[in-house]
Amino acid sequence: MVSRTLDIPRAEFAFLSPCHVALGDKEIPDEVIHLAAGLQFSGFKSVVSTLWEVDEAVAKHSVEVFYKSVFHPKEESVMDCTKATWALNCATHAVKTQALLEQRMIFVHSGM
Repeated sequence: MVSRTLDIPRAEFAFLSPCHVALGDKEIPDEVIHLAAGLQFSGFKSVVSTLWEVDEAVAKHSVEVFYKSVFHPKEESVMDCTKATWALNCATHAVKTQALLEQRMIFVHSGM
């Protein structure tokens, strides 16, 4: 058996916008591993993911606001992952009047 190690240099952040990536499997309800948790387990410090089905328009607007908020204002190519929770809050507020409550709280942040 060959042992492989996953080498993800500087694996700090992942944004998963597909539907249901922060949910486990109905067949094994006691299992807490899902895609978002798997990324954290493999070394990502911060993961944003979805709990249920995503409305495309809401997701698009939320993601745009999120990324505008998480990048360093003076250096557009420098991402500050420590601002992920704050940026997700900004994204949620940006769609406040445009989306139903269930779509405003679809994204969750795990990690630092």
